[in-house]
Amino acid sequence: MSDLLTLHPHAKDLGGGFQVRRVLPAAQRRAVGPFVFFDHFGPATETPQDQHDVRPHPHIGLATVTYLFEGAMMHRDSLGTEQEIRPGAINWMTAGRGIVHSERKPEALKTETYVNHGLQLWCALPREHEEVEPSFSHTAAADIPATEVEGVPVRVLVGEAFGLRSPVPTLMPTLYLDIALPAGGAFSLPPLAPQMAVYAVDGDVMLDGEPLPLHTMGVLPDEDAVAGERPPVRITADGARRLVVVGGAPLDGPRFMSWNFVSSRRERILQAGADWEAQRMGHVPGETEFIPLPDHPFKTQSQTSAAEPEGNSKA
Repeated sequence: MSDLLTLHPHAKDLGGGFQVRRVLPAAQRRAVGPFVFFDHFGPATETPQDQHDVRPHPHIGLATVTYLFEGAMMHRDSLGTEQEIRPGAINWMTAGRGIVHSERKPEALKTETYVNHGLQLWCALPREHEEVEPSFSHTAAADIPATEVEGVPVRVLVGEAFGLRSPVPTLMPTLYLDIALPAGGAFSLPPLAPQMAVYAVDGDVMLDGEPLPLHTMGVLPDEDAVAGERPPVRITADGARRLVVVGGAPLDGPRFMSWNFVSSRRERILQAGADWEAQRMGHVPGETEFIPLPDHPFKTQSQTSAAEPEGNSKA
């Protein structure tokens, strides 16, 4: 398909040598539906010597969506939530007006060697819900609806598809699917949302005969860019492949993104930075560590343009 937009990831070190592949935001595309951030980590072998814990840090104006293929991590937040994240479950944290959380190695695995592999995505909240009360929702793997389409297993992680509705609570039309394509299999992906993208998790696939390489996102043409209803996209592969589909309704306007903050208002981003620096955003019970506010762009406000803080991205 000649109108496929292909996004390649760039490596990002989150600290301690913990590498992720970051696909969104990208220069060519800032968002797909509400998804403004897409990180893929692993498969990575964790040993007792590794120090890959993510210390407490804040968010506003977004929802984090964590999904594991392998491994485990422990989520704690300023609401008092303590939830071990396991493969197949969806963990949806609505930051709203502000939340602080950490992600650490579970106590039971500190002396073990194991593999961590998963995705962490961010969804920008609708403008009317940017300042809602923060919340956390855990949906167990057994509660995620699943089906087979053309003999291909599909899990509806978030949203609605193929007559199934995920119980994950959202504040905006959102689509998130986990598809396990068998070797030599084929799958027709219908137009399930106005904006959609396919990500190749563990191997190359073909979209309507066009290659989508490993660890690459293929953004399909938006609904309003296509005359009439979009035809299904035929997905094929030589070997067994795992892929995810993300999408939903377009954002209700541009978003400023800086560090861990997302907002439709530039001044709100700067305020969140000041609040975190002053430690006014709450604390994770039992934790004293935290990630300090980065110097850039929050401490260079006088040097920024009126449009957005220096170094920001805008979705």
